[in-house]
Amino acid sequence: MNKNVASALDVARAYINAIANKDVPAILALSAQDVTCTSPLGRIRGLESFRGFQEGFARMLTNVSVLALHGDDEQAVVVYDVETHPVPHALVAELLQVCNGKLTSTEVIYDGTPFAAYAATTQPH
Repeated sequence: MNKNVASALDVARAYINAIANKDVPAILALSAQDVTCTSPLGRIRGLESFRGFQEGFARMLTNVSVLALHGDDEQAVVVYDVETHPVPHALVAELLQVCNGKLTSTEVIYDGTPFAAYAATTQPH
């Protein structure tokens, strides 16, 4: 690995800090143009779609507690407890792939059931 390029562990640390701070521009700065994100909501590709995903998450977010962060040069795993307006606590794991210091993909793993239950109780505007 080029020592001038951030490792996946470095990117993951900056990424989770940006999530915790609701800093979507920082998340996007860490991400490749063709970033892929897979979650219980489906799969998206590209920086603009990823922006929408992260902006939606930031609007719900009230707190992030990092439980584990492990990685090497090319991939990292971050596990965190997230507190949101609709769901008080959700355990989230993300598998991040990094190439040339940029986030190329994330597999976001969480139980979507409590979020769907909340959505079923809300009225559309």
